[in-house]
Amino acid sequence: MRVLFIVTAIAIVTLAGCTTVPLSSRYPSASKEPAEPSVSVIRPTPSIPTKRTCCQSALPGPNRLAIVRTAAKLVGARTITSDGRRIAYDCAGVTRAIFLKHGIDLYDGNPGDSDANGVRLIHAHMQQHGRLHQSPIPHPGDLVFFDNTWDFNGDGELNDPLTHVGVVERIDPDGTVTFISRVAAAIQRYRMNLSMPHLHKTAEGRILNDYLRRKHPTDPDDSGRLTGELFSFFGTRLDF
Repeated sequence: MRVLFIVTAIAIVTLAGCTTVPLSSRYPSASKEPAEPSVSVIRPTPSIPTKRTCCQSALPGPNRLAIVRTAAKLVGARTITSDGRRIAYDCAGVTRAIFLKHGIDLYDGNPGDSDANGVRLIHAHMQQHGRLHQSPIPHPGDLVFFDNTWDFNGDGELNDPLTHVGVVERIDPDGTVTFISRVAAAIQRYRMNLSMPHLHKTAEGRILNDYLRRKHPTDPDDSGRLTGELFSFFGTRLDF
């Protein structure tokens, strides 16, 4: 499927969790450019997906590298369209758009939940077409899922699975993972190091884990806010 991207760079970014738009239609209809993309919250199901370990590694081949190049081109983008129609500007919509360019619709999974948000649809797709794992070293082109990046159901509790998703771009020699996702007001690169999940940056100032959750007054003192603390699992497509 041929996908066209419209990119507008922005200069100021504030931290915010990933929200999702209603999924009553597979592609949102085109509309006039708003100052900020409108979103509406969809409540998650109470059940938490079963996590599985990865029993087989996949080398990053041409398809994976093509996914990474597409994701990198969107860094800083503020609007995304597919075949002339606007794609939801949230973490799931951006991740979907990246794969749509390569003929893969991450929303074709069956989550068993009619009210599933985009992240859960992508999770269901990976369950059916790939493997979910918690290996500390993923591969470029993998998906990365997070829990509790924001209070999805508004109850003040840390009980919000599958609230954010991104595309792995690279892995540094020290294990720091760089992933691309829509966070706050633009598509950005974020970092995560699972060997030191509670450390924001080293004494030398090198960032290991970016902040992915805002601090709210109702959050417990020990609430995770860093990418390594909120990590759920990676997703690997088996045909890549």
